[in-house]
Amino acid sequence: MNERRVDADDARRLFAQACSFVAAAVEPKALPPPTLPEVAFAGRSNVGKSSLINALVGHKGLARASKTPGATKTVNFFDLGGRLMLVDLPGYGYAQVGRARVREWTRLAHDYLRGRQKLRRICLLIDARVGLKDSDEETMKRLDEAAVSFQVVLTKADELSPADLVAVIESVRVAAAKHVAAHPEIIATSSHDGTGIEGLRCALAALAAPDQSRYSPRP
Repeated sequence: MNERRVDADDARRLFAQACSFVAAAVEPKALPPPTLPEVAFAGRSNVGKSSLINALVGHKGLARASKTPGATKTVNFFDLGGRLMLVDLPGYGYAQVGRARVREWTRLAHDYLRGRQKLRRICLLIDARVGLKDSDEETMKRLDEAAVSFQVVLTKADELSPADLVAVIESVRVAAAKHVAAHPEIIATSSHDGTGIEGLRCALAALAAPDQSRYSPRP
């Protein structure tokens, strides 16, 4: 898919639009029909998916954020201005529930990823403080196999020194380059101080449906 060029002002306008909750799917048959381009957020439990979505849209209470691992138990859909669907996936890895429930959430996420026609990209979130884990590597392999494009997004970047952050970015870049489905750009973000939020907005706005209001004939 060829991406449009989007500048910071265009991206800011998109993410200033109303973002509303659409659905929370607990099983594959409950997934809403794909109508808009979709960007999904995946990562280990407690990596900061919900907090990042809230920071992107400027709405602290849109996606549920919790310090308890495994807070997101469903595939949650949010409509951004009728142009882009943001999808919050259950975290993989540790969660304070039984293994059977974790397997259910993981299976649900995998079912979503398979054959979702409107899915444009996965934002694969990695905690900058700890770097890649085996579960992240396994997820990247599965995305390669499914031919689903993913972009690594580091979270909690404000908690590292500039030198340490550069080292983590380079380490993750080397690992991601081994995967055919990986987008080459790695974006370091912080939901706390806004680091990288504008850059990520630009990257995601390039995947959104065109703004039809800019092409509507004048009355």
